[in-house]
Amino acid sequence: MPVEQKRIWEIDLLRAIAIILMVVYHTVYDLNSFAGIDIDYKSPFWYWEGKTAALTFILLSGISCGLSRRNTVVTGLKIFGLGMIVTVATYLFLEQYYVRFGILHFLGVCMMLYPILKRLDNSMLLVIAIVNAILAMPIDNMIVDTPLLLPLGIMHSGFASADYYPLSPYLSVFVLGILAYKNYYYKKQSLFHKLNFNLENKIVSQISKHSLLIYMIHQPIIIAIIYIVKII
Repeated sequence: MPVEQKRIWEIDLLRAIAIILMVVYHTVYDLNSFAGIDIDYKSPFWYWEGKTAALTFILLSGISCGLSRRNTVVTGLKIFGLGMIVTVATYLFLEQYYVRFGILHFLGVCMMLYPILKRLDNSMLLVIAIVNAILAMPIDNMIVDTPLLLPLGIMHSGFASADYYPLSPYLSVFVLGILAYKNYYYKKQSLFHKLNFNLENKIVSQISKHSLLIYMIHQPIIIAIIYIVKII
């Protein structure tokens, strides 16, 4: 994820909570898929537990692009590249459920689009967020014969994926993150600085700072532990 110019404790806290929620969700998924434990990860509770984590990451990514000192296009290309590694790895292990356009692909594209989006005024960004979300409803029912439109949210017949975050509707959440930066975090400081209220924690900051690394390695570690336990 983009690196903030300075740590903002509430962003670190939210990102740390999001990565913990995601690790928990993936643990439940892996226990069901690889250990044969009867846990309904598709139930409303687990669905929204995992979705909350993802939506939080996307929102914070929009904010963090504004806070970042790095070139977001270059960062986006790197994140997209990591997404392709996930695609190859899941193709080898999950076969037809391999990740085609998962959250890393999505975030990478969003970061590459950021230099264009940041130049738009707030009203135009809000319009984009609303229209994009509304278009997701008819798009979700569209089926085409090509997989080339998957990034837009248009699926093809027989499509299945373990992770799928298309630009419609999720770009709207990223745009809301940009709006949050432009309206509240443009000074690159905590919203609570005037209240002298600070919950900064070194452990939380480290989890937040290394959230991408945690995201990349936690699944292989969980699956490895499951197989080791099964062997024992």
